[in-house]
Amino acid sequence: MYRNYFRAIYISYKLLKHKNNIAKALEELGPAFIKLGQFLSTRPDLIGEDLSLSFDYLRDNLPSFSFDQVKKIIQEELKNDLDKLFQDFDPNPIAAASIAQIHQAITKDGKKVAVKIRRPNIDKILAREIKFFYFIAKKIEFFFPKYKRLKLTKVVETLENSFKLELDLRLEAAAADELLHNNKLAYVRIPKIDWLYTGEKVMTMEWIDAISIYNREKLQEFKIDLKKLTNNLAISFFSQAFIDGFFHADLHQGNIMVDKNANIVLLDFGIMGRLAYKERIYIAQILYGFLERDYKKIARIHIQAGYVSKRFMIEQFAQSCRAIGEPIMNLPADKISIAKLLGQLFKVTEDFQMETQPQLLLLQKTMIMVEGIGKILCPQENLWILSESWIKEWAKNNISIEARLAKIIKKIALQIIEKIEQE
Repeated sequence: MYRNYFRAIYISYKLLKHKNNIAKALEELGPAFIKLGQFLSTRPDLIGEDLSLSFDYLRDNLPSFSFDQVKKIIQEELKNDLDKLFQDFDPNPIAAASIAQIHQAITKDGKKVAVKIRRPNIDKILAREIKFFYFIAKKIEFFFPKYKRLKLTKVVETLENSFKLELDLRLEAAAADELLHNNKLAYVRIPKIDWLYTGEKVMTMEWIDAISIYNREKLQEFKIDLKKLTNNLAISFFSQAFIDGFFHADLHQGNIMVDKNANIVLLDFGIMGRLAYKERIYIAQILYGFLERDYKKIARIHIQAGYVSKRFMIEQFAQSCRAIGEPIMNLPADKISIAKLLGQLFKVTEDFQMETQPQLLLLQKTMIMVEGIGKILCPQENLWILSESWIKEWAKNNISIEARLAKIIKKIALQIIEKIEQE
């Protein structure tokens, strides 16, 4: 117990020391706090938009661990010596992060691969820090009841689950495999997992030569059509989020690349977003409502979905939606921001006692990233313009009366078939 209090004092000292650069303080406090900062960058509702954006630049570039440790972990995990598994293995990592580091290698059958190895004892370090986070969250909720709405202990639980996903590299491999399986776009590449060389502490995947999508000069040097690339990025994001309900939610400069054929290459699948079908319908209806400037419809959707209490009048909430929508929708089309629109909407819903929806905030945060990349690649293009027709088409196929009837008929037909088969 007392150790937690001493730890809190030490952390307070670090935060005060770097009060103008909290990200730096978290970096100095170690892997768990780096991951905490990266997680909080997706939760502007908790820490404010400015601090959330500052954490976007918190990257876990840490000193690497020794090659002897790498060999030991691979031997224990894959039950064989390194030189019997690979014909070549670069002892120098190409990246060293808070959870793991990555090496380039060539398998015995000549395949070029990237091998991700988990840091020694990182599971024990993170488990210790999670206990401390729970301690702090419970103290805040006890002494400051007004913050109960933020569900801080629930946030720590979500962070703990995120840690578990990142610690077991088989789960990250499964996320990559699911994204690859879902992908139907020819211009999006997801590395294929080599399951024979993958375990809890080691993950091996296809090596893809590519450059960062943020490297605009190099992309131009390769004569890549930046307008088309921006359009492909927008479509790939909306396809993942709205068609599959499973999207890459950590699109920083090291995780989104472009190969020489202008294909988008996604890497690092530790932070993924998942949206249930009803949530996809909800967001699509909201965006469609703003496109049509039908604010009563937007208000009705919130109340029907149970996000806003029925005790509030539709007209009252619709007025707040209009106050958000009109200033944004009256801007020139190339200035409209979907992420900003949703961000303001989520802030207003707090006044109507809408509970925090972490999955929707993660979607909004990823939209910010995608819009930001779009501005770097092609400043004259806009995610809203590129996606407007896509959203309308998706809405037509999924939330129109005809689409709903088709789904009901299909459901009834499947039930009849199932009943016949049972008989």
